[in-house]
Amino acid sequence: MIDGFGRNIDYLRISVTDRCNFRCTYCMPEQQTFLPHSDLLTYDEIMALVERFIAHGIRKIRLTGGEPLVRRDIEVLIEALGQHVKAGHLDELTMTTNGSRLQKFASLLASAGMKRINVSLDTLDPNAFRQISRGGDLASVLAGIHAARAHDLDVKINMVALKNENEDALLPMADFCAEHGLDLTLIETMPLGAGVLEREERYIALDDFTAPLRARYRFHPLAHKSAGPARYWRVDTLGLRLGLITPMSHNFCDHCNRIRLTTDGKIYMCLGSELHVDLRKALRDGVPSDVDHLLQTALRLKPQRHEFESQLAQPGLRLARHMNATGG
Repeated sequence: MIDGFGRNIDYLRISVTDRCNFRCTYCMPEQQTFLPHSDLLTYDEIMALVERFIAHGIRKIRLTGGEPLVRRDIEVLIEALGQHVKAGHLDELTMTTNGSRLQKFASLLASAGMKRINVSLDTLDPNAFRQISRGGDLASVLAGIHAARAHDLDVKINMVALKNENEDALLPMADFCAEHGLDLTLIETMPLGAGVLEREERYIALDDFTAPLRARYRFHPLAHKSAGPARYWRVDTLGLRLGLITPMSHNFCDHCNRIRLTTDGKIYMCLGSELHVDLRKALRDGVPSDVDHLLQTALRLKPQRHEFESQLAQPGLRLARHMNATGG
């Protein structure tokens, strides 16, 4: 699939649920209303769409949420997608998770053909973790990470940079990742979601957030490239591979290869745009050709770049939907 700016779209992120057992402060309000189950795509519907996406050139799929592992019977979907990996229809199947249920599901993920996963983890301090996640248990996340590694899953830690909140957590996190053979990716917070407060006060550019790490270690650029937008560095002498995702300070839209399928069947062509097409009605009406037509429409809707910078500066321009509604 080629969009209107010549970018090859081969990466699909599927939000399997908007629900989560955490309420991270930068992701959603504490009192969040979730979609009724009748609005969610069934697993059969997701798989029907996956087959159409594969036919149009999608080669990589990431499961997101919310927290994907809280959806009931999620193993049904994971095993079905794993069959496409084993058949060679997909090059990669991955997942982003908060890690709290990994201890239960790590074996399943590995058997489905997943080679690597991302775990969201913003601090190693139990009290700070509980505050950021609004009640999350750090011990369960760490146990999940160790279970994933025991099943030979590569783990990348996703850490959102939060000014005056977890800046002091970076050096301990870097040491932890280096010790356990984990990659670390740092992410700038983005102005998404009604009711998520203090965006301006909590945003910090990664150039500033990483200053303590740069003061202690040398960074060397790496040619390594994942399916996502991170730029990678080797941190000597830690031996740590560090990814930087900088939607605010260093735009990376020129090379965007991603589209997102929400849990209620909408395709968003950009995390920072409200432009979308709704595949659920076409799917439930039983007209596969309509799905194909809508995919081509979606490609034409994909913007050249997001507008996060102006949305951060002007709250009136910010998108109302939260990160958990679209998938990371």
